[in-house]
Amino acid sequence: MAMAKFVEIKRHIVAKIESGCWREDHKLPSENQLAKAFSCSRMTARRALTELTEIGVLRRSQGLGTFVASHKSQSSMLVIRDISHEIQARGHGYSVVLLALTQRSIDEANAINLGVNEGCRVFYSKLLHVEQGVPLQIEERYVDPHRVPHYLEQDFNQLTPHAYLSQVAPLTQAEHTIEAILADNRQCALLQIAANEPCLQISRRTWSSQGVVSFARLIHPGSRFKLDGKLFLNNEPN
Repeated sequence: MAMAKFVEIKRHIVAKIESGCWREDHKLPSENQLAKAFSCSRMTARRALTELTEIGVLRRSQGLGTFVASHKSQSSMLVIRDISHEIQARGHGYSVVLLALTQRSIDEANAINLGVNEGCRVFYSKLLHVEQGVPLQIEERYVDPHRVPHYLEQDFNQLTPHAYLSQVAPLTQAEHTIEAILADNRQCALLQIAANEPCLQISRRTWSSQGVVSFARLIHPGSRFKLDGKLFLNNEPN
């Protein structure tokens, strides 16, 4: 079966970027130029550019054109996405290292975030998410066993905690806290970064219809990750 033209264009662009031929801020050919080069419609070329823009590979500037985006991995702070899907959507390889999957007593600070009593036995997981062989995120997660009783039975090499929780306890609400932190020695070793490199930490609580399901801390190297978001406001007078 012949490859769809928009897929062919996307693969061509990604190959140019990954080879170093097109570097950050490089201006891409226009939609008309791509349409002519690949013998397709302008709409097809636009679809390829739009899809790569949506996942952060490209950025578009009104009136100026389309450019190669920052090489840092990018995520939205207004949408919760599965990290494995984000990485794969960039055309990169995803892998994960399971560091812990157990039941433990919860301390006061994490108990407050999960909405349980201090000292309660909860489920705990710790994973290292990897993009193209390079560590991208440490994920530590506390899960209420009453909401998700089979959490410890899952194979998180096959399905991320986020994906599993979305299936068994569909998300109804989420809360983010984002802050810059200094990585400790253990975190530096896991992320393969220099001692005390600044990191971006996202603390996230998620709810289902039954209440708080999980509390997670997601730690990313500051040099490899950024958050973006778009907020559309109603400009009509109140």
